[in-house]
Amino acid sequence: MFEQVFAHEGEEEELPVSPLGETLEQRITGLSSLGLELATGIAIFLILLTVFWKKKTEKAKWFLYLGIAIPIVLATLFLAGSTVYLNLTSVTGGPVHWHADFQVWACGQELDLIDPTGIANRVGSPVFHEHGDDRVHVEGVVTDLADVELGKFFGFVGGHLETGHLIFPTNDKLYEYENGDLCGDGKPGVLQAFVWKTDEEAGEFYQEKLTEPEEYVISPHGKVPPGDCLIIEFGEEKERTEKLCSFYKVAEQKEELKRR
Repeated sequence: MFEQVFAHEGEEEELPVSPLGETLEQRITGLSSLGLELATGIAIFLILLTVFWKKKTEKAKWFLYLGIAIPIVLATLFLAGSTVYLNLTSVTGGPVHWHADFQVWACGQELDLIDPTGIANRVGSPVFHEHGDDRVHVEGVVTDLADVELGKFFGFVGGHLETGHLIFPTNDKLYEYENGDLCGDGKPGVLQAFVWKTDEEAGEFYQEKLTEPEEYVISPHGKVPPGDCLIIEFGEEKERTEKLCSFYKVAEQKEELKRR
């Protein structure tokens, strides 16, 4: 059944916690950060001890010196080693920067993803996120393509996407749609997903309907187009969408790409 979760006046709406586990990249990055924080904490403590400990023996001086140097060196080596390991084991052969634009429509209304907050200015994970620009960003090392499937993106931003079911967080409320829910006109809707892709050799763009949108991995392009234009729609069932992302519209108007 279609459900809307409203924020009560004076209260902040609570978004669902993503059930997705951490990726290998996130775990290793977290361990590296923890190691650096511990090493920094130890170093600061020992530096302060050095300042206030006036009468130090030679052994005490060596203890303090090694106590400061060793943790920092070990943390730095772990950070460097983990970076090399991730690059060697990644399916992309190192860091990537992929983009795809997206639109989400429900019963004829376009939905806008919740705005990012904080210094990082993103919604999602460090590798898989959005910056308030209606654009999927894959930035960093991808150790498994399953980590950057479209369903994972929706999970990381506080929603959910699978065949026949959509949860989507906005600034106002959390929308949830499931196949068969009624739109405002009284007609049952169906969740559908389409992708506009580019054939660079032919100078054309075309669309495909995704049967399992949660498993889709965006095309490996940094610029849109040729990066994908993803259209998620809940409404009357159809084989094609008339919706198109703005940068594809501009490319078509400038005759840089032709519609196939």
